Amino acid sequence: MWRVLAEHADNIKGTHLAQFFADDPQRFGRLHSECGPLLFDYSKQRLTVETLERLFDLARQQQLPEWIDRLFGGEPVNSTEGRAAMHWALRLPEGASCVVGGQDVAAQVHEQLRRMERIVNKVHSGQWRGATGEVVTDVVNIGVGGSDLGPQMVVEALCDSAAQTSSRLTVHFASTMDGSQLSQLLRTLNPHSTLFIISSKSFTTIDTLSNADTARCWLQHTLGDKPGVLHCHFLGVSSAVQKMTEWGISEEHQLQIWDWVGGRYSMWSAIGLPIALAIGMHGFRQMLAGAHLMDEHFRNADWPQNLPVLMALVGIWNTNVLGINAQAVLPYDGRLKQLPLYLEQLEMESNGKSVTRDGQPVEHKTCPIIWGDVGPNAQHAFYQLLHQGTEAVTCDFILPARRYEQARDEVTAELIAQHELALANCLAQSRLLALGDAALKDADQLPIYQRYRGNQPSSTLLLDELTPYSLGALIAMYEHKVFVQSVIWDINPFDQWGVEMGKKLAVDTLGWIRGQGEVSGVDSSTAGLLGRILK
Repeated sequence: MWRVLAEHADNIKGTHLAQFFADDPQRFGRLHSECGPLLFDYSKQRLTVETLERLFDLARQQQLPEWIDRLFGGEPVNSTEGRAAMHWALRLPEGASCVVGGQDVAAQVHEQLRRMERIVNKVHSGQWRGATGEVVTDVVNIGVGGSDLGPQMVVEALCDSAAQTSSRLTVHFASTMDGSQLSQLLRTLNPHSTLFIISSKSFTTIDTLSNADTARCWLQHTLGDKPGVLHCHFLGVSSAVQKMTEWGISEEHQLQIWDWVGGRYSMWSAIGLPIALAIGMHGFRQMLAGAHLMDEHFRNADWPQNLPVLMALVGIWNTNVLGINAQAVLPYDGRLKQLPLYLEQLEMESNGKSVTRDGQPVEHKTCPIIWGDVGPNAQHAFYQLLHQGTEAVTCDFILPARRYEQARDEVTAELIAQHELALANCLAQSRLLALGDAALKDADQLPIYQRYRGNQPSSTLLLDELTPYSLGALIAMYEHKVFVQSVIWDINPFDQWGVEMGKKLAVDTLGWIRGQGEVSGVDSSTAGLLGRILK
């Protein structure tokens, strides 16, 4: 099928996107699909309906239907670790049946959700108090990777919902192993009213435990080394119950995740406690419901209407057939500023692989480089490259159709006008990238340095509005997109061995930095840098 796709690309590569639109006034109607609050427009991609049919053939050849069944059947699709990947089970509604390996997974999930709800209600009601009796006003989530990026992205994205839920509580995040984030936070926080969440699937991650130890020291310095300090000021989220207990977190303040939840797929679990604290359990359950909507759509919708399948195959076409190895994520809403960072991890840690499931070198390029920023800021940073540079880049434009309509104050009209300005810029930029000079009047009279070649492919994801429900559906769509692409590339998207060895090498390096033994067996660059550091 790869040869067939290459031949098809040769047949249409001479057709500019502007010509595709000129030849087919109904192109948008043929090349967009909807699911609940999301609309996926891929009509500005350099493909045709015939392209899709050939991509569907490729997906069938790679046994995509069978792999979807394996994913949702709880089979060990994470082959290198012998685990299932059941993040979708975290979104199952109450009363759903999901028995895997003799265990009622759905019941376990909802028991943890009820534990989360008790914690959230206690904090929101002012009943959770510090060791000296003060009401908790600040929560600091200590985690890294999937225990940080997802929750932080959602808390920032749903700030409007958070403002409606609790004006008294502020949620913060600290992840960097150098302590810089935590150090800045501790200068501004009151130890009497601060609650820490330690989030680590293994409870062995050195970045997280170093920050946790610093937080414990900070509290004990002010409040004293009493058992009540740890009890009142720390919560733990992990699959390692014993390790949480050994660290000092009481059993009633522990929440559980499972081996079948990958870190970058875990914000739907108790790792999402900061989200629930920010937007309330009702909002958190709405986010789960939006994701479940996308799960069901992915499992059941025909491929010509299936958003994750379409999105994934468009990406395959760009990366493996058109040779476009960069993708920009461009949300036109400041609340989604963290979304490009989140998707960088989701996509590049999942599919940044060069070995197939059976241990052979891959024959095709896998994940492209993912990057991006809030669109209005990016316009003043790297859009010059997108429009007139030498690199081909595909873009995902993401925007909510509505915002501020619920506001009732004197600045509402101005805010709505600003949102309209963002909408106009988003649509204009994607149009110019696609059509180039064809979008301009009298373009042939412009000097060459003001001309636009166009033909840069992009997709647009339009949300009705940014809510917990629509955000849940959006993120689940990207998750399933990643899985579909992994099937086409025959790689395992649920492990991350590439991040492990550097951490192991750091252990020896740390010893040398701390004067434990002579530096030996390293390259001259490392030896030289260590020499300067030690000097």
